Amino acid sequence: MTSQFEKYKGIHPGIVLARELDKRLIKQRPFALSIGEHPQTFNAITKGKRNINVTLALKIEQKLGLDEGTLLILQAFYDIKLAKQNFAADKPDLSVLRKSLFWDTDIEKIDWARQYKAIIHRIMEKGNEEEKNEIIRFYGKAKIRAALSAPKTLPQSLLHLTS
Repeated sequence: MTSQFEKYKGIHPGIVLARELDKRLIKQRPFALSIGEHPQTFNAITKGKRNINVTLALKIEQKLGLDEGTLLILQAFYDIKLAKQNFAADKPDLSVLRKSLFWDTDIEKIDWARQYKAIIHRIMEKGNEEEKNEIIRFYGKAKIRAALSAPKTLPQSLLHLTS
């Protein structure tokens, strides 16, 4: 990966494109029309609300004299960033949590969203500081407070496995 992309890694390519147009004192609407694109679509891209497809990226790059594939590489970096965020949001960092805390279930099969109250109670009662901090990071302080103020569930319903 070249250093030219490093500073833009994870930024929506439309945002980078908007900066480039501003730097060149090019108005978005006339530019969009000059490449045969609807101004509303182009505006959504420059606001980071819509992705850039291959055909449009090639038109923009040719018109601006950018290296072929520049915007697509930025789009790929942005997509990777989003995928990592979504993946990380699914479950806490399991390397921090001791498996012995979940002795009665397979830690890989826990439904972290549905069973949050039982998980929070268990970690806050039996977890160490690092485990508590990870659960606070994952669920957030408000959800932790709400779960701890709610009545505890029966031990039998502590953690249900999902199929």
